[in-house]
Amino acid sequence: MAAVTAAAASSAAVGPRGAAPDDSRPPGEPLGGFPDRARLRAAVSRMSLPEQVGQLFVSRAYGHSATDPDAADAELNLAQFGVRTAAEVVTRYRLGGVVYFGWAHNTRTPHRIAELSNGLQRAALGSGAGVPLLLSTDQEHGAVARIGRPATLLPGAMALGAGGSTADARRAARVAGSELAALGVRQDYAPVSDVNVNPANPVIGVRSFGADPQAVAALAAAQVRGYQEAGVAATAKHFPGHGDTETDSHVGLPVMRHTRAQWEELDEPPFRAVVEAGVDAVMTAHIVFPALDPSGDPATLSRPIVTGILRERLGFRGVVVTDALDMAGVRQKYGDDRVPVLALKAGCDQLLNAPDLALAQRSVLAAVEAGELTRERIEESVLRILELKARRGLFEDPYTSPARVDAEVGTDGHLAAADAIAAATTTLLANPLGLLPLDAEAGPRLLVTGTDPVSPTGTTGPPTGVLARELTALGCRATALAPAGAVAAAPGHAAVLVCTYNVPEGESPQHALVADLIATGVPVVLVAIRNPYDPARLPRCAAELATYSWTDVEMRAAARVLTGARRPAGRLPVPVPGRYPLGHGLSYPPVAP
Repeated sequence: MAAVTAAAASSAAVGPRGAAPDDSRPPGEPLGGFPDRARLRAAVSRMSLPEQVGQLFVSRAYGHSATDPDAADAELNLAQFGVRTAAEVVTRYRLGGVVYFGWAHNTRTPHRIAELSNGLQRAALGSGAGVPLLLSTDQEHGAVARIGRPATLLPGAMALGAGGSTADARRAARVAGSELAALGVRQDYAPVSDVNVNPANPVIGVRSFGADPQAVAALAAAQVRGYQEAGVAATAKHFPGHGDTETDSHVGLPVMRHTRAQWEELDEPPFRAVVEAGVDAVMTAHIVFPALDPSGDPATLSRPIVTGILRERLGFRGVVVTDALDMAGVRQKYGDDRVPVLALKAGCDQLLNAPDLALAQRSVLAAVEAGELTRERIEESVLRILELKARRGLFEDPYTSPARVDAEVGTDGHLAAADAIAAATTTLLANPLGLLPLDAEAGPRLLVTGTDPVSPTGTTGPPTGVLARELTALGCRATALAPAGAVAAAPGHAAVLVCTYNVPEGESPQHALVADLIATGVPVVLVAIRNPYDPARLPRCAAELATYSWTDVEMRAAARVLTGARRPAGRLPVPVPGRYPLGHGLSYPPVAP
């Protein structure tokens, strides 16, 4: 079988590394009149059926090294895939891609990640059809980031929504994309293009840019352009929209209750915008959407949604990738043998993280042999995947280098850009007593307490400690203390800053803590470090802020706002029911000359 080697297809990417080969192509058209499409089509036809099917699958593989994993990772690979190394997973299953996770031990350090990427590419190019891999991860930033320090961690989607700048959103994606590309990761499962109109949404929330469809559309399209300018395939998710659900599709099957008219008004605009921006890939949602498909099938398995709406109504011609196939939302109605077949019949191209990879591939092969899936249908998806790989320069040069890692990842310039972008995102919600800004020059004694969620990957956390450290660096005398001792310690401080995290409705430990702190008579400043809905579920405080994330970069931005080193500029990208409207945000009076 003739291999599609990097050398044989070197003309499949012209211009600078990672640049689109043909920028004149129509929006949403992956290659258009690209001259090597015929070469790629011929390469697909020369592949064996197992090689073609392998290209459809993107799988996890355990270990920080392609060929020399730790013993525990080798055992996991053996148990789940029948081989010991990630490289062998690639060659045995003829994979089209590998997805990186922290829990799979793929993301230890930038140089280790780059070495892993190169090792996996060598395995792919030296076996089977010789097609380079599309390596991917979920690097949304904010609440979801698989790769942490010393890589640059940027504000997440809702923080960018609060900032309201498409230029900043594009810049953030360009920075993030350039670092991913330097690590050998050429597909990012971002941006989230869901419109979060449900405060009770347990899985989207701050991963969304906000509740205004037009604002979400503009910011998502800007991020698509930023990622792809950096040579990384953007992946808009979760089609047809996951923003008004109350079930997490990782653990259940959500139902979207919007009417068709509501979908067209609220959920469609961002996906239409990213298609028009030329997004490389769109990820499906494991949700039931009766108004779009009354069958009860999740959108990932729905031909009316994937083909009828995404392909035909929106005109998307790129790669459709499923959300992870090990999630409960796609496994409740059908078995793991049927899910990949039905996803392909619906119109999907990439099958992400099947729970049983061997079973999934056997099922697709059997469906072709039985005539349920045609060979032409398989080749259609493989061609789209190869076109994406060509467009991102993988046939030209699939490898990275230590020098590129050093030149791109966590640089001073990128870290400064993250701080500059974050500076415009912190939202001052309330300041009725004029407590803020704090007079840092007077060195006020401050107590920082509250909830310390598990720190996002690679941040220095916990957030209360980071906030106290940053306030102290600005001139305050700030101490972080656990909630158990905070109420007793509060007297004598100029203010208590309490960090809240996803406060539930009704009585809760966080509600009791805030009430008890207010009762001490010390001014209390509420800092909502994830969802901005927290103030509506708590007693009113002397001042209230929203940061939309608890990463270091957002804690630094909050400290600057609290001390007046930066005037607050963020505006709520979602309404806080019963408390603040969409677009609300305060600032400080101008400083007298």
